[in-house]
Amino acid sequence: MPRPCAEQASLWEHGWFKPAHRLDSPHFGPRPQGACIDLLVIHSISLPPGQYGGPEVPALFTGQLDWNAHPYFMTIQGLQVSSHFFIRRDGSLMQFVSANDRAWHAGESAYRGRPQCNDDSIGIELEGLEGGVFEDAQYAQLAHLCQAARKHYPIAHVAGHEHIAPGRKQDPGPGFAWHRLQALLGWPKAHFPQPFQAPE
Repeated sequence: MPRPCAEQASLWEHGWFKPAHRLDSPHFGPRPQGACIDLLVIHSISLPPGQYGGPEVPALFTGQLDWNAHPYFMTIQGLQVSSHFFIRRDGSLMQFVSANDRAWHAGESAYRGRPQCNDDSIGIELEGLEGGVFEDAQYAQLAHLCQAARKHYPIAHVAGHEHIAPGRKQDPGPGFAWHRLQALLGWPKAHFPQPFQAPE
């Protein structure tokens, strides 16, 4: 079992972030013994693509999506995935897997010289289109979550799905403002994907 830092323990209980709405996913497993949870991975998702606010993404992560409800769902039928967190367009926060456990969000991946990023990362999905822009409320919630995670786990890196699985994934894409997240967090640029994306 990974050993998180004691600081801010009151906000966390067995890897569950108390301010988040909890919806348990069956799609998870144990982390490898001695895993160092030091990476945050940012994704984007919407179901059906481009539609927001519905129950479909939580249903996918909890294994309850009706594959027949939309033609697009037939193209992902049987997919078993999860993320630790999901941030809606209005900034509301859901959690599906304890951060102490291994969610199935990264797939085949590698970053900072390590393969299999699911082993030692926390996955954060933003409701949005790959390459699209995100809302102020999402950046605010994301920054709050990142700060809380870093105070509880030894977070040293933040990356997008596109950075840990280049050529296979493109989310969150060019619409995500890495410089804005860096400014909100005040963390060194070395924590972020390189070359760092400066504001236009």
